[in-house]
Amino acid sequence: MEGIDRENLEERIASALAEDIGDGDVTVQSVTEYDEHSQAEIIAKQDGIVAGLEVAKMVFGHSGPPLDTVKKVEDGDRVSSGQQLMTIEGSGNTILRSERTALNLLGRMSGIATLTGQFVDAVQGTDTKILDTRKTTPLWRDLEKYAVRTGGGVNHRMGLYDMILIKENHIRWAGGLKKAVSNALNFRSANRSVNIEVEVQTLDELREIVDTGIERVLLDNMPVDEIKEAVNMAQGKVQLEVSGGVTLETVREYAETGVDFISVGALTHSAPAFDISLLFREENLPPGELAAK
Repeated sequence: MEGIDRENLEERIASALAEDIGDGDVTVQSVTEYDEHSQAEIIAKQDGIVAGLEVAKMVFGHSGPPLDTVKKVEDGDRVSSGQQLMTIEGSGNTILRSERTALNLLGRMSGIATLTGQFVDAVQGTDTKILDTRKTTPLWRDLEKYAVRTGGGVNHRMGLYDMILIKENHIRWAGGLKKAVSNALNFRSANRSVNIEVEVQTLDELREIVDTGIERVLLDNMPVDEIKEAVNMAQGKVQLEVSGGVTLETVREYAETGVDFISVGALTHSAPAFDISLLFREENLPPGELAAK
């Protein structure tokens, strides 16, 4: 999983499991006298794109005796309802303690990948790339942005540290559009080599900054006819990004204007969880046969 600090992720998974298990799974303790060897399968209950299988494997390896987990598909694969995604074999107690945390993460990430893939499919044949935003779950941004990449999207900045993005409040705070841009250019020259993007709401604002040497302009909630004018005005001097209220029904129309990027906050803040389930087998197969099945 490129871009994921595995050691840090292990710590977060441990915290997530501790939150759920507390001082013991009283249901498991109450209904099973022995920790029997069990076999289970994770099954997709809808069509979509899978992301987070390795994360699920890490969860199953955290809360008890080692489990034999085998991925039956890979992250980025398009799967169908009813398709087997993973097999798990070993301690039944451990499987049950890990189940919800593993499914929550796998379902969340696969939901993001699936929605991203729908947006990417919708702009197929254009040169427009689908971007995410910083509207992510605190402390889980790296996984959610990984899921966007898995679905075919492109990550915008990872945080406040890797790109200058001047928005409406920055402009007001700085005392105006030109002053904010000038200050940013001076900062970059003296301090850090980072790209600069500036949000505009009108064509007049775009006209003010198109020749300043910034890399990208964010067209915020701009009507399609004005976006077409903006593309003509930019003439390749700056990259153009559209943002604000873009849906699956409208994204194609925006992409056909010729903009470089469309950012969609919904990829991470509103993606439905991917529907999956984990089921124990009623009758175990001989050891090793489930994974090979």
